[in-house]
Formats: sequence, C-alpha cells, structure tokens
Amino acid sequence: MNIIPPSFELLDRVDGTALLQKIELAGRVCYKSEAKITPDSAAGFVRRILENGHESVLEHEKLSVRIVCDRGVSHEIVRHRIASYSQESTRYCNYSLDKFQNEVTFIRPFFWNDEPEKFRVWEEAMAAAERAYLSLLELGATAQEARTVLPNSLKTELVATMDLREWRHFFKLRAAAPAHPQMREIALPMLRAFQEAVPVVFDGIADTGDRA
Repeated sequence: MNIIPPSFELLDRVDGTALLQKIELAGRVCYKSEAKITPDSAAGFVRRILENGHESVLEHEKLSVRIVCDRGVSHEIVRHRIASYSQESTRYCNYSLDKFQNEVTFIRPFFWNDEPEKFRVWEEAMAAAERAYLSLLELGATAQEARTVLPNSLKTELVATMDLREWRHFFKLRAAAPAHPQMREIALPMLRAFQEAVPVVFDGIADTGDRA
C-alpha cells in the first residue's frame, strides 16, 4: 500500500504577456478599438473588461493541468461541464501489475495529520480495501470487477483543460471556504500558480491562505 499527498502540474508553458495580448486583441474587436493597442495596454484592458463582467473574451485562451488527487475530489472536478478531461481508468488499470509497484495508492487525508487514532482507522480501512482488491484479482476477477471494493481515497490522475473563464469559475467555487477541505487542498495552490503564471485574469479571487 502506498500513501501520497495530492499534487498538480501545469502542462502549458505560459507566456502571460502574450496571453493577455491575445485576449485584448479579441476583446477590442467588439469595440473596434484595435488602434488603442500598445505594447503595455493589454493588462489594463483585460482588467476593465473583467470589472464590467465581460468574461466571454477569456474563452479564447485555455490551460491544461495534470492533477493527482483522490477519487472523491475528482468527482467534484469533473462536474465542471465546460472542460475536457482524461482520467486514469480503474477499468483498465490493474494495480497488481509491476508498473503500479503491485500495490494500490491512496491519497492521505490531511485533516487527520494531528489525530493519529482517526488516521489509524482510515489506514486500516485502506489496507483492507487493498487486500480485498488484490484477492479478487488472484481469484480471476478483472480489474473492472475488482475495482468495486476501492474507496474514495483511491489515488487518481486526470488532465483537465478549461478556458480561462471556466478556470475562474472553478476557483471561485473550489477555493472558497465552503468547499470540501481536500478540494481546497489542491485548489488553493493551483489558484496561486495560476495567479503567478497569468497576470490580471485571476486577481480578486478570494484566497484565504488556509484549507479549512
């Protein structure tokens, strides 16, 4: 049994300046104000259109992220409709194989870091799920049959691609205080990475700096 924390990776090499310039060019078509474009006008233009709620122009740019999380969190991520997803399949991934180190990997629930008794109960449950899964495979079950005993804490990987408007919507929901703690555990550092990579677009989205 393997236990790991969640993680993410931006798959695009982001040139924030060029990205804003493309958004500005697309947006100024609406007003036929292309003549106002200067080498440093994009940030101000994008900021103004966001303040006015004209977010459709953000749909001209997209970003892809590889996310490692548990299955429960992934179910929330894929509820965002305007997106493309490719996810690790428990139908076809047989975790008894060498490429998976012959074990099942689970995502550690951070909220029990300081509660060893609760973590022990969880860890025992994961070990039991792994034993049942591997036993079913040994008895001749297929991976898609044996997966029925795997829990929400099962590690999964997915690539999510959304346009910038949908990413804003994603972070407004998933980085907010009411979101599930494990969802925020991945959404908050992702938001900070997006804010660093892309100027202006993700400014003003609340980031309280905690995960509770």
